[in-house]
Amino acid sequence: MPTDNQTSKIFELNETIDDIARDAREASLLLQNYPTSDIDKALLLMATYLESDKARLQGENGKDLETAKAKGLSAAMIDRLTLSDKALTSMIRGLREVAELSSPVGEVYDERTRPNGLKISKMRVPIGVIGIIYEARPNVTVDAAAICLKSRNAVILRGGSEAFFSNSALCELFSKSLSEAGLPAAALQFIPTTDRTAVELLLQKDAYVDLIIPRGGESLIRMVVEKSRIPVIKHYKGVCHVFVSANADMDKAVPIAVNAKVQRPGVCNAMETLLLDAGLDLRKKASIINALIDKGVTLFGDEESRKLSDKIEPVDENALYNEYLDLRLSVITVDGVDGAINHINKYGSRHTDSIVTESKAEAETFAARVDTASVMVNASTRFADGGEYGMGCEIGISTDKLHSRGPMGVGDLTTYKWIVRGNGQIRE
Repeated sequence: MPTDNQTSKIFELNETIDDIARDAREASLLLQNYPTSDIDKALLLMATYLESDKARLQGENGKDLETAKAKGLSAAMIDRLTLSDKALTSMIRGLREVAELSSPVGEVYDERTRPNGLKISKMRVPIGVIGIIYEARPNVTVDAAAICLKSRNAVILRGGSEAFFSNSALCELFSKSLSEAGLPAAALQFIPTTDRTAVELLLQKDAYVDLIIPRGGESLIRMVVEKSRIPVIKHYKGVCHVFVSANADMDKAVPIAVNAKVQRPGVCNAMETLLLDAGLDLRKKASIINALIDKGVTLFGDEESRKLSDKIEPVDENALYNEYLDLRLSVITVDGVDGAINHINKYGSRHTDSIVTESKAEAETFAARVDTASVMVNASTRFADGGEYGMGCEIGISTDKLHSRGPMGVGDLTTYKWIVRGNGQIRE
């Protein structure tokens, strides 16, 4: 039973979240009155501020990093949290790329004229107010705000407590950019507390907020889905596979497998299971295994795969459903493309899956039948990313089937309205 003091704090916090959500709703309607050039101006101003205020931003980020290390956060989490020069450069590039994109808002399509003369069409419009709940990645603050604003949505940002100082500084700069571009600063809202109750309160504001997008660990996303009264677009985890066919070119297969696991193992599009075709030559299988071991990858395999090296440990079937998010990898032998497809559709997370093959028929079968948001043919799973897909930056990756799937860009944050134009028609 909460004390009177706790009840009072929750009441005050609820009023704060109400104000934030209401202001965002009003700003989302005002955004429709401004030309795209004003929004692009704000994005470019933000890119300039990321350059000019780099030292201050990294100073605030340093506070978060110090706390994260004291709490014993993993190396992967600290990597995601760090506003390095490289991370800031990537954010700046993403802002400029989004500014250069054409806006889908206002696009008219699916036009038709009825026998009675009514002209009917669809017009692409913003979703409205989007709440982003995320962990440990301050770059999401900029990416999410940029894509939401480009599609003329207002955004409410609630980052994790581990990035509080970084996110506060970034949002302050973004609000400044909006104001200087002549846009309503309330179109970007930051929840200024680390109190987890704020998330639960936000998830109840369905009168003001139209969509929630969580980004983070599976436990966070499941909590959001369970408690939200607002529609949620999400992916729970990234159990990504690379299938090396008996028809693979090993000059492609080895670097693809190594890149998919090693280049950045702590992200959702990293490979978690390597599938080896039973028909693949033994020496070719061993070449992949040895390349991974040489890169420091710990391997867990089924009985057939363990014959390739005494360094491969037995795999637990339950691990096939989960992300390692580090330099560990499952290795499973499958019977051709059908075996690979069956394995992925059973254990996969509908995120990203790759086939390495020189057989066009095999590639087409894999692409058609694997139940996944992104299919890679002769390419690393690490390309499943909005920036790599030419979207600029991304708002997140969806493994849902409604209303968006895969990396989500500007167009995925729009819906449509029907426009019916008449000349006095009435229905008989």
